[in-house]
Amino acid sequence: MAEPDWEDRKPQSDEARSAFAPPSGVAAAFEDESHTTSEFAIPEGLAPPEPPSAEPEGSAFNAPHTYRAPAFTPPTGIPVVKLTREVPWQDRMRTMLRMPVAERPVAEQVQRTEEDGGPAVPRVLDLTLRIGELLLAGGEGAEDVEAAMLAVCRSYGLDRCEPNVTFTLLSMAYQPSLVDDPITASRTVRRRATDYTRLAAVYRLVDDISDDETEVSLEEAYRRLAEIRRNRHPYPGWVLTGAAGLLAGAASVLVGGDAIVFVAAALGAMLGDRLAWLCAGRGLPEFYQFTVAAMPPAAIGIALTLANVDVASSAVVTGGLFALLPGRALVAGVQDGLTGFYITAAARLLEVMYFYVGIVTGVLLALYFGVKLGAELDPDIAVSSSQEPVWGIVASMLLALAFAVLLQQERSTVLMVTLNGGVAWSVYGAMHYPGGLSPVASTAVAAGVVGLFGQLLSRFRFASALPFTTAAIGPLLPGSATYFGLLSIAQNDVDAGLVNLSKAAALAMAIAIGVNLGSEISRLFMRLPGVSTEGRRAAKRTRGF
Repeated sequence: MAEPDWEDRKPQSDEARSAFAPPSGVAAAFEDESHTTSEFAIPEGLAPPEPPSAEPEGSAFNAPHTYRAPAFTPPTGIPVVKLTREVPWQDRMRTMLRMPVAERPVAEQVQRTEEDGGPAVPRVLDLTLRIGELLLAGGEGAEDVEAAMLAVCRSYGLDRCEPNVTFTLLSMAYQPSLVDDPITASRTVRRRATDYTRLAAVYRLVDDISDDETEVSLEEAYRRLAEIRRNRHPYPGWVLTGAAGLLAGAASVLVGGDAIVFVAAALGAMLGDRLAWLCAGRGLPEFYQFTVAAMPPAAIGIALTLANVDVASSAVVTGGLFALLPGRALVAGVQDGLTGFYITAAARLLEVMYFYVGIVTGVLLALYFGVKLGAELDPDIAVSSSQEPVWGIVASMLLALAFAVLLQQERSTVLMVTLNGGVAWSVYGAMHYPGGLSPVASTAVAAGVVGLFGQLLSRFRFASALPFTTAAIGPLLPGSATYFGLLSIAQNDVDAGLVNLSKAAALAMAIAIGVNLGSEISRLFMRLPGVSTEGRRAAKRTRGF
């Protein structure tokens, strides 16, 4: 039998060799090869699903016939925030900052923009960042800086804004709509300076911008901001040096010093202040400035001991420490941590630690050489002397007055903060001496009273609470505990030194937490914007559940 020819077994066309050609006997899916299909199209022969209305009335997948809401609404309702003058702008903006972005109300444009054609977004963001820079450089808390930035943006009609503040960086993000690209601007704080007069001026500017009865255009806001930057400090340098001496002298009286100790502590603090200014003019970092400023008071105390002068030389050193302890940065750092700004809080507390180490270094150097020279320093002398309550209250008020001048506060606020400092020491003395409470508990309660009064005074004047609280906590600073710890370490008694330094750290934390708690307690009794059955929203962003 002849084999079939190869030509007879060869496919008759190229289509027969295609892997995509349908087998014989199977019809093609589409007769037209140019016909296009969608992968989302329903296959032929499969009916589309029936609409939800076809479900029976009792089906779990069908809404009741009485349900007509276009979207889901929580049973408690959505909180309403009214942008009115019923409450200070700080509370209004803080309430919105603690709300999710999707639940914030639409911004009500308070200030008119250029030609009423919409907000000039780049200029508004730049103005907002410049205002935030002055506030952050002045020592304001991160949450208050964000509240001020949000108030400025919303006053000029920018909705869906998200401020972000860290220790040295400020950023502002604005998204025009859900389909437009966001606009982000940032600014870095290069230099920080304590000037509460400038801080109060910035607060007045933000208050006028957020006021619907005051017209502040962008040009006017820029002009006022430039004037605030150009304004000189309210007190000259020699007044600041004298205030540093008055602060140290008053602090020495609080820990048992007399007139000679007052003068010696004042001279040591003024000399240390001038040396710190000299180091600052040479461009040395603040760490070395604190180290140099801490040495003259300690050296004068040691010199009085070597000269056999019958005075409490330990009070001289303690008074000099009061003028250097960074109470402002400590309170701001703890406040940022309690309100959820952990990065900024960590940076502020690290700064406080560096300052504290600088002070410790300067005092330890002086004490070390004093011990080597044979100076017999007895810390019990400073605390064994009894003092009249009237002198203690007067000294605490003088200390708060000097502290207010050092912070460059407005003259109109100096009297109130001086009285607040006297109240703080009165509360501490009444609870610690007759009451018998521990120093930490008494300090925390006194600091809470300072925070409460400071918050009330700030709301009365529509200003920041820092000028009314920072100087008032001066009499509560742990200067004596710090000195006792350093003296024990210099005398090779490390255990006692660590105990005293731990006590100083506990007192410092009690001051910071007490001030913040007093401020929060004052807000509990204030009328807040928004009507919500859930109450006031917490400051903490991450709850963990």
